Amino acid sequence: MIHSASSKVSLAAASLLLFVGMQSLSSAQAAGPDILLATLAEKDAATPEVNTVQMREILAEKSALVLDTRSRPEFDAGHLPGALHLDAQGAQYVEAVIQAARGDKARALVLYCNGPYCQASRRLAEQLSKAGFANVRRYQLGMPVWRALGGPTQVEASGVGRIFGKDRTAVFIDVRAQAEVSKGTLEGALNAPLEDVISGKLAKIDLPEDDFNRRIVIFGASGDQALKLAQILSKRPWHNVMFFGGGYSELKTAIAAP
Repeated sequence: MIHSASSKVSLAAASLLLFVGMQSLSSAQAAGPDILLATLAEKDAATPEVNTVQMREILAEKSALVLDTRSRPEFDAGHLPGALHLDAQGAQYVEAVIQAARGDKARALVLYCNGPYCQASRRLAEQLSKAGFANVRRYQLGMPVWRALGGPTQVEASGVGRIFGKDRTAVFIDVRAQAEVSKGTLEGALNAPLEDVISGKLAKIDLPEDDFNRRIVIFGASGDQALKLAQILSKRPWHNVMFFGGGYSELKTAIAAP
């Protein structure tokens, strides 16, 4: 059942990439199209879009408040690194954004959801614009294309717990040094010390090659440590890679909780 679901996810992501690629091709310069620069090129949109290159820059520079407009369970299962989820709906959402922006309606906002066919970010962006927010944009390609293009995905503790308890095909990687791992790690987790990967001492991580859509969950002493390996793996064939934004002790506590 899990393999079947994974295939459907891959198919959906491939379809989205084909759709986005066609949009990019139609407006390409002489140098040729670049999928990372593509948007949906929506007509008569109330708020502008950002492409994947811009989204990466926004996250790296922390130049905007990035809001995940999906449900809490979807957010916990995987979201853009550093994105916020506001547990609010309708008019309450506007108030929640005002609080998150500390009352600054000129604050740059970028919303995203589940991609081209998801209406959540469109609706909320229009709502925020009408409420007086002057700099609202959308990454309308959303999570499916972000993942398909190798974007690192952050997972929350409850999301890791759900994967650990239900997905028997998932691979967990502990990036801490062996001395730390010997004191305890998640059952069945691989150990790939980050420093050994970066230095080349660990030339190959023993990852499965029968299904490149398997969930790979990376954790370590901190979220920054786990993110570094996630960024390295983003240039490898595995495209369902996520990292935990906290430390191992926090993750162990969350998974052990009833």
